[in-house]
Formats: sequence, C-alpha cells, structure tokens
Amino acid sequence: MNYEKLVTVMRKLSLQAGDAIMTVYGRDDFDVKSKSDDSPVTAADEAADSIISAGLRAAFPDVMLVTEEQSATHTARGDTFLIVDPLDGTKEFIHRRGDFTVNIALVEKGVPTRGVVYAPAKGRMFFTQADGQSVEETGDFEKDTVGTVTPIKAARADNAGLMVVASKSHRDQATDDYIGKYQVRDMTSAGSSLKFCLVATGEADLYPRLGRTMEWDTAAGHAVLLGAGGDVVRFDDHSPLTYGKADFANPFFIALSPAVELKPA
Repeated sequence: MNYEKLVTVMRKLSLQAGDAIMTVYGRDDFDVKSKSDDSPVTAADEAADSIISAGLRAAFPDVMLVTEEQSATHTARGDTFLIVDPLDGTKEFIHRRGDFTVNIALVEKGVPTRGVVYAPAKGRMFFTQADGQSVEETGDFEKDTVGTVTPIKAARADNAGLMVVASKSHRDQATDDYIGKYQVRDMTSAGSSLKFCLVATGEADLYPRLGRTMEWDTAAGHAVLLGAGGDVVRFDDHSPLTYGKADFANPFFIALSPAVELKPA
C-alpha cells in the first residue's frame, strides 16, 4: 500500500464529503429515512457515501471497500480493506448537535493502521500520516494542500483521577456502573468517533463502550488513537479489538490512554 497516496486521498475525500454533509445540514429541513436495522439515514449520508466510494474505488481499484451504506452487498474481505462510515453520528446530525464525523480507514491483518476523522461542523480533523503518527490539522482545510499539523499523543493517565468520555446518544446504566469502578476526575460526553480522538489528544483518558457498534463506526478513530499511542481493547477480556469479522459487529470495547489500570468487566 502506498501510504502517502492513501493519506492524501482519504483526507481530500473526507473534506469533499464534509462539504456535501454541511450543505444538507444547512437546510431548514431534510428527510430522515430508516434502514432495515431501524437506524436513521439522510441525504447527507448518501451523498457522502457516493463521494467517498467513487474516490476510493478510482484510486485503489484492487483494494476491497466496505462502507456502512453499502454493507448489505459486502460478502468477502481479505487481509487488507478500506472501511468507511460516511456520516458517523447521524443522530447528532439530525438533532443538529454538531458531533458527527466522516470516517475513512485502512485495515491490515485485522488492525486499523491508517485513518482520518473529520468533524465538519466542529472544524476538527485528525488523521494518521504515512508513517503512522497521528496529527490534528488546523487551518482552512484546503482540499489539495495540508495545513498546519500538530502531532497528537494520548496522555499518560493518572489513575487517581481519570478524565472519562462517554457517548451522548448511547449512555446507559451499565456504562455508568463500569465507570463507577474508576477514580474519575471529570467526565465529558461526545458523539461519533470524536470520542476516540479526545483520548488521542489527551483530552480524555478512558472511553468505555458497552453497546452495539459496527466496524465502520470505530476503525478510523481506532487508527487515530493507535497512532497517538493509545489502544482499544475488548471489554470482556481486554484483548485487542480486531477487524474483518463476518457480520462487521464489534463486541463491547474500551478505548484508553497509556497507563490506565483497566478494571474487570
């Protein structure tokens, strides 16, 4: 894989998809449909999926592509595949809360090794460079020119007072009970894959997810966190969270910064 080309293409496509998403977001009203699993989908999801899919297939025709909006047609994957959630946090988008992202990632041998997470309404972009180091870009987000990038690094956690981030839309009692096992300094909430990025930048130490997610929800954020020195493990046995599962469904998991002393499930 040509990582330089990959990162350039992923970044540009995420920005183009973000423009399409924000065009719909700026309308006074937009239709919300339900998919077969009762999850919502909008014209923004579909427009972003079309842009990203076309761009990735043109640039990497020999690499398997998995996208949320086309997942029903995917049957086989190899060791290497691209995986996309064109609009992660559709509920946040519908309720105009801004915490939604464009997620594009490369998975190699079960591990998300490169990824981009772009939050167009927040004006934040995180991605892994060709060397695997994660950065946050600031500036005007020009399509063909990378702006100022700052390497990001997960903080070394102080277990006497952790900063915890949890889901805005999927918080439940089981999650609160698990968080209660830790010494918590403060808590925040965020939507979409931004939670991984908050751990990656050191703005949080721990993100437990005791609910249903799919591989396209997590791969890009997972890649960004790995490139910042953090990790994502299964909730049940603390083994690495891996990708390429037959049904794309993730087990419960925990995203964490270094030195977090994990509590048992």
